[in-house]
Amino acid sequence: MVKAVVGANWGDEGKGKITDMMAAKADIVVRFQGGANAGHTIVNNYGKFALHTLPSGVFYDHVTNIIGNGVALNIPILMNEIKSIEEKGVPAPHILVSDRVQIVMPYHILFDQYEEERLGKASFGSTKSGIAPFYSDKYAKIGYQLQELFDEDLLKEKVKRTCDQKNVLLEHLYHKPLLNEEDLLATLHEYRDMISPYVCDTSAFLWNALKEGKTVLLEGQLGTLKDPDHGIYPMVTSSSTLAPYGCIGAGIPAQELKQVITVCKAYSSAVGAGAFVSEIFGDEADELRRRGGDGGEFGATTGRPRRMGWFDCVASKYGCRMQGTTDVAFTVVDVLGYLDEIPVCVGYEIDGEVTTDFPVTSKLEKAKPVLKTLPGWKCDIRGIKKYEDLPENCRKYIEFIEKEIGFPITMISNGPSRDDIIYR
Repeated sequence: MVKAVVGANWGDEGKGKITDMMAAKADIVVRFQGGANAGHTIVNNYGKFALHTLPSGVFYDHVTNIIGNGVALNIPILMNEIKSIEEKGVPAPHILVSDRVQIVMPYHILFDQYEEERLGKASFGSTKSGIAPFYSDKYAKIGYQLQELFDEDLLKEKVKRTCDQKNVLLEHLYHKPLLNEEDLLATLHEYRDMISPYVCDTSAFLWNALKEGKTVLLEGQLGTLKDPDHGIYPMVTSSSTLAPYGCIGAGIPAQELKQVITVCKAYSSAVGAGAFVSEIFGDEADELRRRGGDGGEFGATTGRPRRMGWFDCVASKYGCRMQGTTDVAFTVVDVLGYLDEIPVCVGYEIDGEVTTDFPVTSKLEKAKPVLKTLPGWKCDIRGIKKYEDLPENCRKYIEFIEKEIGFPITMISNGPSRDDIIYR
């Protein structure tokens, strides 16, 4: 049985906690796309962690954690992450890395920085982790697939081609220092030695596990609106953030995916540039940011303050539809307990007309939020375990949103730890 945990919106929905919680009942957890450019914050018995590449199953002895072929693998970051969780007392996790995964190279990170610098005001608000240059090379078929590191003749020839090509750009477009073949080859040898204990044919491993009736959890990064096809293009990431892509990014048959848990926040937040219709500013935003998440709304990887907004029914309904949602996990509901009234975005006004369908980017830029205000519940709901025990206005808020988005909210998170969850 395959389940996926994915985001409905711009990322930062609280997927790490939901995956961590669901990993307790899974045999295998797979990261299927993206790189170390976004993180998951997880609070458990070992402490508080920001994971960037490691799957969220690493805190359980019984889980095999897989880095799937769809990931942008930064090998030194992965190694440091394994070391850092072990230093905090977590037992050495079981990790397998796909022999078909591609590698983020040091020059990808440099090109990411140089391009943002070159674009200036027109930049994409990249995390400068090398993600766009990495995926560009992957699809231009000039990337390094992990299995290639074990073929020395191929590697030497490829390194020469890489330097020839990249140095033209470095010299003439960016006016930056050139790549050196010997240094690049030495780096690749270093990467090979670091990663070799983990490398295997993960799709064969998964195929056998599914035949044995094991439970596989696919873990997505970011959310629907950052998908390169279906998101707010061009202010998107470079790999598909949708659950169906999980089958490709992990190497498993599509028909095995039976449950899609799409994570929605009880309000909105976003990191990076791009249209964000329900965005709020000033003191109102600062207050929500300060109270939000666990220790405030700041990026798990970048530490950047997140942009804040009210819950967006239009974006979330679309986000859930594109994911193929079977269940919605509704997070950080406890954060809203300070408000007398809670605005919710129920429609977009574009050129004088109101729509509840999520539009393409050029129209999105012109959209104004249509807000409906609901009464707050004015109390702390942490520690509540049963849905019926929630304050009436809190239940009404959840049920209103469920009706607007049209997908069942089956989990409600009312605090940062893995036990702060209410099942409906």
